[in-house]
Amino acid sequence: MTDTVLVTGAFGLVGSATVRALAAAGHRVVATDLDNEANRAKARALPLGVEARWADLTSPTDVQELIVEVAPAAIVHLAAVIAPAIYRVRALARRVNVDATRTLVDTAAAAPRPPRFVHASSNAVYGSRNPHRHPDPVTADTPPRPVELYGGHKLESESYVRNSPLDWVILRLGGVMSTDLSALPLGLDALFFESALPVDGRIHMVDVRDVATAFAAATTADVAGEILLIAGDETHRMRQGDVGSSLAAARGFPGVLPPGRPGNPDSDDDWFITDWMDTTRAQEALRFQHHSWPDMLEEIGAQAGWQRRPARLIAPLARVFVKRLGAYREEPGIYADPWRVLSARLGDTGLDTTQS
Repeated sequence: MTDTVLVTGAFGLVGSATVRALAAAGHRVVATDLDNEANRAKARALPLGVEARWADLTSPTDVQELIVEVAPAAIVHLAAVIAPAIYRVRALARRVNVDATRTLVDTAAAAPRPPRFVHASSNAVYGSRNPHRHPDPVTADTPPRPVELYGGHKLESESYVRNSPLDWVILRLGGVMSTDLSALPLGLDALFFESALPVDGRIHMVDVRDVATAFAAATTADVAGEILLIAGDETHRMRQGDVGSSLAAARGFPGVLPPGRPGNPDSDDDWFITDWMDTTRAQEALRFQHHSWPDMLEEIGAQAGWQRRPARLIAPLARVFVKRLGAYREEPGIYADPWRVLSARLGDTGLDTTQS
């Protein structure tokens, strides 16, 4: 009988791709998430043989029933509240990102056959990364220094997972991207968020399909007790300002994003929580890097098809609209100040003082 893999947060961007990857690899998969209309619609498109189970991971009763009834050989834990939504719902985010992780770990550890626990973390644990002072890519051994809520939650949860008796694996993810842009959060908050970040900050992107491949492989690979960095190949090592502009150009909107502000080279704190990552060990163990950045852009352009032509015509108007949403519109200064402007719009971005 095929071992069962339980995937939490199974109908999010990474979760949906991971469920497909696990099913394609021949695993029996149980996909769990919150019971709502949107997730039920997604459940109807699950691969053949994948079972959907509805559970609220902040409920110990739901978690207990889930672990007992599914009896998984491995858990891929993806459920989380992420940025930018996390800053507006700080209390809920802690219950999901930290408390629910602890409940899931404790319940899994008490099972008759404790499963492998594959935990989704983030490069956000390294905190703000000034490329002028930190020229080398981050590694699994780079000391964490979270500076905002999401990175703090992830590091706290990592610590709990690592101190558990479970057979654990932690994957720290770079900037996850999909060629299906409709699957991405591209609302007004996302546009504002993007405009707030230093354009010369370093970011390491990765195709969501490659992330899914990594998670699927980590359920059985000989990587127990390891922290692995999951990002794309060398073509995915980019500057923050190049990401949105290249995506827009691929869709037929060249030049639609106005120039942003660079980061302050003399500050360690006024940068975003991304950097280039050393994926050598992760690639060696999981063999997940299959989609280059140019390949992704070509695929996005092909999907846009004929729509690229009219898009070019309205690009100047779109540029005016996007410029009005800019985080630094009519503000003095030459350097980006991301945490100040993001906190002003989205809520307090700072670390959680309730950590225990």
